[in-house]
Amino acid sequence: MRSLLVWAGRLGGTLGVLLCAASVLLRLRGVFTVAGFQIGTLLLAGVAAMLVGCLGYLAVLVERRG
Repeated sequence: MRSLLVWAGRLGGTLGVLLCAASVLLRLRGVFTVAGFQIGTLLLAGVAAMLVGCLGYLAVLVERRG
């Protein structure tokens, strides 16, 4: 279970950083929508993915016994 949470944290964090970076770069280029979604929605999805990553790591820390 611990390994699964660590991988969920890594995957969520990586995906979140990539989505946030993509949304910032696209917005700086003057793009307002991507595939029918607004750039703000893409940024919000990135923040949510990073939150999932943080919660995964937090669960691993709380699960430690010792």
